[in-house]
Amino acid sequence: MAMKALSGSKAATIYQVAQRAGVSIATVSRALRGSDLVTEQTRTRVQEAARELRFTPNRSGRSLAEGRHAANGIVFPDLVGPYYAEVILGYEETAAGYGSSVLILATHGRADAAAKVEELAGRVDGLAVMGRTVDDAVVERIAAIGLPLVLLARDPVDGVDTIRTRNERTAEALAGHLLTHGHRSFVFLGDPAGAPDVAGRHAGLAAALAAGGLDAPVVVPCGLDLESGRKAARKLLKQPPDAIVGANDEVALGVQLAAEQAGVDIPGDVAVTGWDDLMAARFAGLTTVVQPMRQLGATAARWLHERIAEREQDNQPVAARRRILPTRLVVRRSCGEHTPEESR
Repeated sequence: MAMKALSGSKAATIYQVAQRAGVSIATVSRALRGSDLVTEQTRTRVQEAARELRFTPNRSGRSLAEGRHAANGIVFPDLVGPYYAEVILGYEETAAGYGSSVLILATHGRADAAAKVEELAGRVDGLAVMGRTVDDAVVERIAAIGLPLVLLARDPVDGVDTIRTRNERTAEALAGHLLTHGHRSFVFLGDPAGAPDVAGRHAGLAAALAAGGLDAPVVVPCGLDLESGRKAARKLLKQPPDAIVGANDEVALGVQLAAEQAGVDIPGDVAVTGWDDLMAARFAGLTTVVQPMRQLGATAARWLHERIAEREQDNQPVAARRRILPTRLVVRRSCGEHTPEESR
């Protein structure tokens, strides 16, 4: 991306030059530009490493190494819905506090998603990548050029910072509450193959049911928006299970809407739960899980700022960080009886 070799062999990277010379990628850029900020000894070492690797930087590579964009990027699967809006608010507010603007890319429906993400990487000082927007190989290529990266709501990649929220354990607590109230047949409304977070919620639900000697929940794949939840629920509500667990609040709110239209009582005929604790969920009395959406975005922006500072100051980078932000079950009337302690 940010470089090319002089022959048909595999392109060397600025990161490889930095490793061979024992300096940061910012120092490589300064040395190759003849900057007075680099000692003659270091400049010679960098030039020798570049010759040995047959490396020639291009414009985007120089911009990356020098950190001259004053912008951070964030990649989302989609931009529809309040969940992504909350993450963006946390990310943008924190980045702005550090003097950086934010470039946003949504990959939904893009056949060239990988190319667009790599293009964005050449225009920013740091990049947050959410969910399964691109595969691990793309993440590894971007990390190899030294761009500060943070993965959000996604399985870790070696050497890259990762921030997730707790899914499986809290989903087990949700299932435990439903089991305590006598529910035995469950449908999971969402696609575990579509997002790591959704997969974790399904896995936690399935684990709790298995521990109780029950079959795994029936999975009905659907999108993560209200209309998808409403359409999927229409068929389910003809013979409703004991409980419908929505992959997020929008799906669960769609179930509530379909139930109202079909004359099905919640929670009398079926219990319904969601995930995220959107404002609408509170007004709808929806049992759900509180998720720190703004904190997710804010933490990503802060970590990127710290990684960018490491690079600019030629500091030795710390090892890749992993953080799981806590989530919390909140029980409301959509799944029946609850205690004041459960509702807090």
